[in-house]
Amino acid sequence: MKPVVLTNVELAFQKRSGRKTCSTAIPYVVVQNFPNLGLLTSLRFIEWVAGNPEGVISLPTGKTPEYFIKWTHRLLSGWNKAENRRLMEEHGLILTKKPSLKGLHFVQIDEFYPINPKQHNSFYDYVMKYYIKGFELDPARALLINSDKIKLPQEYSYSEVFPNSRIDLSLRNREAANLQEKLQQASIFAIDNWCTIYENKVRELGGIGFFLGGLGPDGHVAFNTRGSDHNSTTRLTATNFETQAAAAGDLGGIEVSRNRLVITIGLGTITYNPDTVAIIFAAGEAKATVVKNALENPPDNRYPATVLNRLKNARFYLTEGAAVQLDDSIERFYRKGSWTFEKTEKAVYDLCEKIDKYAHKLTLSDLKNDKFCSLIPNLSLKRVQEVIESTRKKMELGLRREQNQVFLHTGPHHDDIMLGIFPCIIHQLREASNKFHFAVLTSGFTAVTNHLLQKLLEDTLHLIDAGKIEMLRYPDFFEQGYKYKFDKDVSHYLNKIAANDENGKLRGICHRLTRAMVQIYKLSSSEELVSQLEKNIELLKSSYSGEKNPPDIQKLKGMLREFEEELVWAHYGVKVKDMEHLRLGFYTGDIFTPQPQKERDVLPVLKMLRRVQPTVISLAFDPEGSGPDTHYKVLQAIAEALRQWKKEKDLSDLRIIGYRNVWYKFHPSEANVFTPVSLNSMAILNWSFKYCYISQVNASFPSHEFDGPFSDLSQKNWVDQFKKIQLILGKDFFYENESPKVRATHGMIYYKEMKTDEFLMHARALEKSMEGDITTSS
Repeated sequence: MKPVVLTNVELAFQKRSGRKTCSTAIPYVVVQNFPNLGLLTSLRFIEWVAGNPEGVISLPTGKTPEYFIKWTHRLLSGWNKAENRRLMEEHGLILTKKPSLKGLHFVQIDEFYPINPKQHNSFYDYVMKYYIKGFELDPARALLINSDKIKLPQEYSYSEVFPNSRIDLSLRNREAANLQEKLQQASIFAIDNWCTIYENKVRELGGIGFFLGGLGPDGHVAFNTRGSDHNSTTRLTATNFETQAAAAGDLGGIEVSRNRLVITIGLGTITYNPDTVAIIFAAGEAKATVVKNALENPPDNRYPATVLNRLKNARFYLTEGAAVQLDDSIERFYRKGSWTFEKTEKAVYDLCEKIDKYAHKLTLSDLKNDKFCSLIPNLSLKRVQEVIESTRKKMELGLRREQNQVFLHTGPHHDDIMLGIFPCIIHQLREASNKFHFAVLTSGFTAVTNHLLQKLLEDTLHLIDAGKIEMLRYPDFFEQGYKYKFDKDVSHYLNKIAANDENGKLRGICHRLTRAMVQIYKLSSSEELVSQLEKNIELLKSSYSGEKNPPDIQKLKGMLREFEEELVWAHYGVKVKDMEHLRLGFYTGDIFTPQPQKERDVLPVLKMLRRVQPTVISLAFDPEGSGPDTHYKVLQAIAEALRQWKKEKDLSDLRIIGYRNVWYKFHPSEANVFTPVSLNSMAILNWSFKYCYISQVNASFPSHEFDGPFSDLSQKNWVDQFKKIQLILGKDFFYENESPKVRATHGMIYYKEMKTDEFLMHARALEKSMEGDITTSS
C-alpha cells in the first residue's frame, strides 16, 4: 500500500476524524457531517487555488455542493474577519493573502441535451448562478455547454431538428429513412464535432487541474455511467435507468429524463492531466455502496470512479454515513468501544448471509473463521442461540395486539407511511378501542407532474361544461358549501373503485379539485371557476418540464396529494377530519431548501401533538443523508416539537415508532420490532397504491433501485428482509408454526420502537451528523 501524502487541510480533518488507517488505494478523508464535508472541500479548493491562480477547475452541480458553495462564499467574502481566519487556521489553511479566482479557467462538467440554457433546471443556469456569478469567475475563461450555442446544419434550432427533444443515436450507424432523419443525422454528427472541439479545448489548457464531483446512484462520475470506457472523452450519450431516475426530479418526471440525452466530459478528460487534484465527495448512507465499490475495487469499467486510481492526487471526501460500508469502517465498528449485543447480532446475521447458512446449522468453526464473529466475547454456539431468541422476541413484539391506544402516524410525504409500515397499521385499525390520526407534514407537490395536473384540470372543465359537477348549483357553494362533504368526495371515489367505474372515479377527483380551486383562488361563481381553470391550463401548457410552479399551482398539486392520502386510509373508515395536512413551510421545491424554523415548522407540529394527545407516534427514521432531504427535516421538526411538549407533559409512556421505507433499510440488528407481512397485506398494499395514489401509479419519480411503482419496491424490500429472518429462525419455523399469522408470513417489516428520551437522543445525534452552523466553527 503506497504511503498517503495529504495536504495540510486534509491532515487537519483526518486528525479530527480519529481515523488513523486507510487501506484503500485512493486516500479518503471522513468528516462528521454534511456541512463539514462542504467546509473540507471549500478549504481544499482555496488551498489549491492559492498555488494555482490561473488553473483549470471543474465543479459539480446538484445538491451535494450546497455547503461547498456556502463555505467558499463565506470565507472569501469575509477573508479578514477574525472568526474566519481562526476557522481556516484551525483546519490547516494558513495563507497571508486572499486568493483571487479571476484568473481561473472553468470547465462545465455536463449538461442535458437538448435543454434551454435559461431554464432553472439546466446545469448551464446552475453554473452561471453559483459559479460564474457566485464565485465571480471570468466568463471569458469558461468552457460552457450551452445548447443554444451548439450550431446545427442550416442554422436550425434543436427544437426544429428534435421536436420532441428525442435523439436517436442509432442514426450514427444506420441509414436515415427520410428527410427529417437526414437532418437529425447531420445534427448528431455536428454535435459530435462540437464535443471533439470542446475536448480539444480542455486539453489545450493542459487538462483539468482541480476536479470536484459526486457519485451517482450507479456510481457515475459526471455522466459517465456504469460501464463507461475509462479513456472516454467529451461526448453526446445516453444514460441508464438509475441516472434517469435521479434526474427525474430535475426534468419533471422519468417520462422526460428517460428520453433526454446528455453531453458529458469523459473519464479520460478528467484524468488527462496526471497532476489533477480529483476529488469525489459523497454524503449519507445512501451512497455507501457506490463509495465502497469505487474505493475497494481495482480499475473496472463497472465502477467509473475507479479510473481515479491513475491519479496520485485523487481523493474521496466522505461523511461518516457514506463511509459506513468500507472495510475500514466495519473494522472500526467492531473494534472501537465496548462490545454490545448489537455487534453480536450484526456479526451473526451477516455471517449467515455471507455463507448462506441457517443459524441453527452454524458450527463453532464457522464462528471462529469469521473475521468479526471471532471477536464475540465468550464465543460459543450459545451466542448464536441468543441471537435466535432475540429475533423471536422482536417478532413477538410485531405480532402483539394493541388496545386503547391513540396512534399518530406521520410521514414526510404522502405514501411514506403506507410504504413504510402499512401492514403494521392495518392490523391495529381493526381494533375498535384504538384511535387513529394520520399526518403528512409537507404538501408533496413536487411529486405531481405538470402533465397530470393539466389533464385533470381539462377533465374538470369538460365535466363542468357537461353539467356533471352538480354541487356548483347549490346556492351557497361558493360561500360555504365548498368547505363541506370532503368525506363524500372520498366515499364517492371509493364506491366507483368498487364498481369499476373509471368515469365515476375521474368525476370524484374533479369534485375535489373543484373544491380546491374555489378555496385557493377565493372564487365566487362558476364563471370565475371556468376562467381560472382555463388560466391554469394555459400556464401549465406554457411551462417547461421541471419548471418550478408558482405557489398557487404548488398548493393545487399538494391538495391533490392530500386527497390521495385520504383515500388510502378511508379504506379502513378513517375520516378526513382525522387526517392532518401540515404543509410545513421549509418545503419549497428549491434545490437548496431552508432549515425548519420554530414558528413556521415546529409550532404546527406542537399544536397537533397537544390536540391529538397520542400514545404512539410513528415517523420516518432515516439515517444521515439517506433518502430525500425532506425526511430528515421533518424528523427535526417533530423532535423539536416533542422537546417542547415534554416541558408541558410527562411523556415517559409515549412510544415512538421509527420506520424506513424505499429509501433506506434497517439492518436487522438495528431494529427491535419485526412485523410479519402476509401475501394478503402485500396485495392490499399494491391494490390501494394503484387506485389511490393517482399521481404515483405511473412512477414518474421512481427510486433508482426499481423501475416501477414504489409499492412494488416496498414489497421487494419486505421479501428480502424476510429472507434474512428465515436464515436465523429457519424456514420450518414459519411453515410449521402454530400461529396462522406466522404461517402466512412471506415478508417482514423492521422498525425501531423507542421511548421519548431515546428518540430525542437519536434525533440529536442525527442532527449533529447533518447540521453544522455556517456561521460558527465546526
